[in-house]
Amino acid sequence: MSMLDHKLEPKMVRRVEVITGTGGRCRFADDEKARIIEETLVPGAVVSAVARRNGLTPQQLFTWLRQARRRTEAKRAEPASFVPAVVESSVPAKPVRRSRPRKQEQRSGDDVGTIEIQTGGVSVRIARGADVKAVVAVMAALKAAR
Repeated sequence: MSMLDHKLEPKMVRRVEVITGTGGRCRFADDEKARIIEETLVPGAVVSAVARRNGLTPQQLFTWLRQARRRTEAKRAEPASFVPAVVESSVPAKPVRRSRPRKQEQRSGDDVGTIEIQTGGVSVRIARGADVKAVVAVMAALKAAR
């Protein structure tokens, strides 16, 4: 026996693990993520316990929670859009005042039923009895200008 032979013989048995399959990251469908996130929102739920039940790490579940919160906040921060204005013509017609002093701060009883819209530095006042077609035209112009 040569000197090299005894060095090549294994003195202890080593375990070898063979991994088959694709491996890599698990992909969860959005519905599955939503279901797991909803589990954490139940009063008294522990995030790490929910994560273990679903084969996740708590860090991964906290990341999903943070992403869901950001999406919700982004939806709330969307700019408001115009809503349709409904004008009823059943109100008795009253003559529209053509001019008003700008320095007058207090409103008088004549302003009852007046609608004032301020947007983008523009102020529009619609008095009771205003022409419906004119109001619709002004609202369409404001919407188009936006």
